[in-house]
Amino acid sequence: MQCLFEMKMDVRWGDLDAFNHVNNTCYLRFIEEARVCWFKSLTADWASTSLAPVLVSVLNNFKKPIVWPARIQVDLWCEHVGTKSLKLAHRIASAADSDIVYADGHAVLVWVDTLSGQSVALPMDILNALNSNDIHG
Repeated sequence: MQCLFEMKMDVRWGDLDAFNHVNNTCYLRFIEEARVCWFKSLTADWASTSLAPVLVSVLNNFKKPIVWPARIQVDLWCEHVGTKSLKLAHRIASAADSDIVYADGHAVLVWVDTLSGQSVALPMDILNALNSNDIHG
């Protein structure tokens, strides 16, 4: 599948745990940061006071520990598009060597009306970005 977005970032010293590798919770932060940066690259108002994406499910397969110092790359692509949700796959790899994969998985996001809490149709900016990448699912 075609990559929707890729982002390189440095692992911070504070991301390490007592076992001297990146704490498992940081992997989700790395993925979140890439996802938010992708949304923001599409439109400045990707999350407004009335509409916002909500994470409803996430799966992360830990493949290899990340140690400091490291520069990683998070890749995102779409696995499925629904009327109110999308399933974004992710991959965390070494920025220097893409054959070194630290984690992969996917997340399901639903857009909601923040006032009512009800799900709503995917925003046009998101649909247009997915359609421009020829996503089917």
